Amino acid sequence: MSAKIRLYVEHPLGAGQSVPLDRGQAHYLFGVMRMAVGGQISLFNGTDGEWLAEIAQAGKRAGLLTCVEQTKVLQMPPDLWLLFAPIKKARTDFIVEKAAEMGAARILPVQTEFTNSERIRRDRLQAHAVEAAEQCGGTYVPQVDDLQKLSRLLDHWPEDRQLMFCDEGEVGKALTLAATDRSSAPWAILIGPEGGFSEGERKRLHALPQSHVVSLGPRILRADTAAVAAMTLWQQALGDWG
Repeated sequence: MSAKIRLYVEHPLGAGQSVPLDRGQAHYLFGVMRMAVGGQISLFNGTDGEWLAEIAQAGKRAGLLTCVEQTKVLQMPPDLWLLFAPIKKARTDFIVEKAAEMGAARILPVQTEFTNSERIRRDRLQAHAVEAAEQCGGTYVPQVDDLQKLSRLLDHWPEDRQLMFCDEGEVGKALTLAATDRSSAPWAILIGPEGGFSEGERKRLHALPQSHVVSLGPRILRADTAAVAAMTLWQQALGDWG
């Protein structure tokens, strides 16, 4: 049975394993949540599943937990990447959080010709992915990559990875993403910037052999809304929601 509080740790988990807490984790558990020795929480590290742990030592700046029993095995998400152009801070945070909740295995911020933001705080976005996994009951945390140019990423695009290209130029056309013989293949979803894709980018993406052009309905969606809509569409057709 899982405890009410879940915590991501970068430490091996197993029966009887001791898990040290850093200062921030100790403050959260003992200062904010007022937990004490003997209390139980759930731990996960992205590789060993979820474990019920008991507080063995509690201090203001440190603590020690002991793993009691495994409560969930590791559940890997589909091999799905989410590519998106960073936007305003809060909305970029939202995209990363929802991508982690909805089953992205990797999150790749990309710089397009019309991307407004030229830098990100990868460590901060990774922390948001961790928090989302803690809250949604997941046992896996997707990797958040550093910002990279879309053109450079496409230069080295894997031959076996299919790409769901959400093209705002297709607005008003039928929304389709049929299950195909590629349903078991690695996939990626690409969401454009607020200013849309350039004509050159659209031509290149349409010509990419692995590209599947998709409309997200009759209205142009905000980038953060589009990310959620696209992941919902993909998960329903090809993912692990069925």
